[in-house]
Amino acid sequence: MSKSNLLMITILGLFLTIAESMRFDLQSGHTKCVSEDINNSAITVGKYNVVNPNEGHPLPDTHKLNVRVTSPYGNNYHHGDQVDSGNFAFTAAEAGDYTTCFTAPDYKPETTVAIEFEWKTGVAAKDWSKIAKKEQVEVMEIELKKLLDTVTSINEEMFHLRVREEEMQQLNLSTNSKMAGLSFLSLVVCLSVAGLQLWHLKSHFERKKLL
Repeated sequence: MSKSNLLMITILGLFLTIAESMRFDLQSGHTKCVSEDINNSAITVGKYNVVNPNEGHPLPDTHKLNVRVTSPYGNNYHHGDQVDSGNFAFTAAEAGDYTTCFTAPDYKPETTVAIEFEWKTGVAAKDWSKIAKKEQVEVMEIELKKLLDTVTSINEEMFHLRVREEEMQQLNLSTNSKMAGLSFLSLVVCLSVAGLQLWHLKSHFERKKLL
């Protein structure tokens, strides 16, 4: 294999290790949620920790969190009460938006909690170093395995998007059909009301002998 191809595969392999990593502040008594769209049967892992405002000292009780990870249908995948760090890992049983919510208990005076959170899904969630040690494969083989898994992941994502697009088209057709029926019904009601008004006026004028 040429050096250029080797370099391209290496760059792609490095790119594919990128995961969603963030750091944010949370006021006591407030909740912040992060959502991730995950396909069915996809592997996902996450880890979080509270940043100690006073390095070298124990973390104060005001910097504990309540953490919960739920599925699109409300199933609980991870729950932690009064924790300062933790991790979770699971295989998604249903497709959709999975949500991780962080809640800082209410304290007076109000405090600010800094949180570091990393969430990996799909190819990025796999521990390739352990796979390499277990299977005793070389770097090039690992990169090729990454690319293969990526292609598979992209194919699954495209299939997932096509399914969602078809669902949206069906929803649009159903909505248009309902709107057409409602418009027709509204037209019938308007014509009926107009006919009744004309009949009432005609009857009134006939009684008054104006017609």
